[in-house]
Amino acid sequence: MIKFPYGIANFYDIITDDYLYIDRTDRIRLLEEMGKYILFLRPRRFGKSLWLSTLQNYYDLAKADEFERLFGHLAIGQNPTSRHNQYFVMKWNFSEVNPLGDMQQIQQSLYSHINSIIDNFATYYQDYLPRQIKIEPMDAIASFHSLLNVVQQTPYKLYLLIDEYDNFANEVMMNPRQINAERYKTLVEGEGLLKYLFKVIKAATEGNGLDRFFITGVSPVVMSDVTSAQNIAKNIYFEPEFNDLCGFHEEEVSDMLQQIAANCDLSTDETIEAMTTIRAYYDGYCFTYDGKIRIYNSTLVIYFLEHLQRHCQYPRNMLDKNLSSDRKKVEYAATLPGGERLLIRALDEKEPLVVPNVTERFGVRDMIEANENDTFIGSLLYYLGMLTLGGNAPLRKLKLSVPNLVVRGLYFEQLQQVLLSGRYNREVEQVAEIFYTTGNLQPVCDFLQPRFAILDNRDYRQANELLVKMAFLAVLFNDMYYMIDSELELERGYADLTMIIRPDMRPEPLLDHLIEFKYVSLGDVGLSGAEVRALTPAALRALPPVKAYFEGAKSQLTRYQKGLRNIYGDVLRLHSYIVVSIGFEQVVWENVKREG
Repeated sequence: MIKFPYGIANFYDIITDDYLYIDRTDRIRLLEEMGKYILFLRPRRFGKSLWLSTLQNYYDLAKADEFERLFGHLAIGQNPTSRHNQYFVMKWNFSEVNPLGDMQQIQQSLYSHINSIIDNFATYYQDYLPRQIKIEPMDAIASFHSLLNVVQQTPYKLYLLIDEYDNFANEVMMNPRQINAERYKTLVEGEGLLKYLFKVIKAATEGNGLDRFFITGVSPVVMSDVTSAQNIAKNIYFEPEFNDLCGFHEEEVSDMLQQIAANCDLSTDETIEAMTTIRAYYDGYCFTYDGKIRIYNSTLVIYFLEHLQRHCQYPRNMLDKNLSSDRKKVEYAATLPGGERLLIRALDEKEPLVVPNVTERFGVRDMIEANENDTFIGSLLYYLGMLTLGGNAPLRKLKLSVPNLVVRGLYFEQLQQVLLSGRYNREVEQVAEIFYTTGNLQPVCDFLQPRFAILDNRDYRQANELLVKMAFLAVLFNDMYYMIDSELELERGYADLTMIIRPDMRPEPLLDHLIEFKYVSLGDVGLSGAEVRALTPAALRALPPVKAYFEGAKSQLTRYQKGLRNIYGDVLRLHSYIVVSIGFEQVVWENVKREG
């Protein structure tokens, strides 16, 4: 049995209690070569805190006697650097600082956190310190200066680790009310609290006892806002050597799954199905510009595999409830100028979102006063983990893509809010379930028809089949039942939409679905909106452009059906459909062929 360290970010406990640990310690040598002052960004719940704990244990001078026990079996233990166990190590975690309240309350929360860490530091290292550190309850900066003075009287120097350094900005971003924005500006502008703190850190590196620091966070927002106070940090988050510093490779996930499959007596086919499911939901992240090597979200993989190991079945919900706050990120992006349109564009697999670059410096003012800027919003979604690097486009531009089904589901939840304003949840569930189990798409069409005006009245720049598909997916998306793919490559083409039953849901009375969407403009049929609305479905199908689309789509579906059969075999209960939207006035559809 694998001991999964779900929710555990303490390296010492993981190693000494024989929890699973994926070894990335060979990167410690690379980090030392990169420089003394490092900034490393990754989305939430990707394992940043565990990496800081790894560094803390590696450099801690008080753990020198335990080096072999902790690191002897790991890559860095086989070839350690000369700096191991040579530092006083102190770690601040800004997620423990309450960002609410007035400025005095925020300052006191921050100072209380730092003072508490310094107090623990003094106790932990008391045998190495020549005198006591003086802690000032109302002034943690003075306490930090006292610590540095004491450290300078020893043969050692300080290594400072800061986790979630941008927690303040994240709070502003997730709750973008003006009062929060003004509070944050006060923290970082002028002689603001955070700006002053980072000035102190920078000064401490100038021969005053602080030799190295490693800072983690989600975005570069705070570092940009306090740039004059902290312009020595080297950004390593796009460097290829550190793409997988946090996260799992496919072969690592596969190895864990194989062990669980043996314990659960899963067949070869069931094991392959499980790996396909994990890949669809949790893979797809890339943090280097070439877009080549994809990695898995480690927290989500552990969530899935731990449940599978314990129960020998998949978790009911593929999104860990501890990551449900990611919904707020998508909601926030949708509120930015052009954000809603960009979310829809990001879901277009035919034409990936392309930006000149990922913005490496932007402050909270950019988030609050954002103009309609694809590069800024796309960059923000990248840092939040809602988009990932998808490789290069012409003219050295960058593709941004949705990494996996978990994230795509968050997008469609937001799109449903746009289309339905948070209402009709029960009605949506009913019409979707009719389709899932019978293949009857008419209730979905009837539900969406009067709501297409919402799409038509919004500034999406162009009306096409993508928007029609997005509207249907807002109703039909269900990752509890289906693995849903948009533009899946099949038989020298790309299927608009495939909905393949999750392996663990096969016993349920569900159907697999393959849908091809087409859009015909009012100009193409030479009719007004009122004239189109007056026609019967049969009359609409007889219109030459509509008829041509139906005929062309049938041959496409035949090829795609063959491709799906080759992938999934005889387990498929496949129904195939053509959906044609005439403007946003009427939708006609046809169940082309019932299979299996």
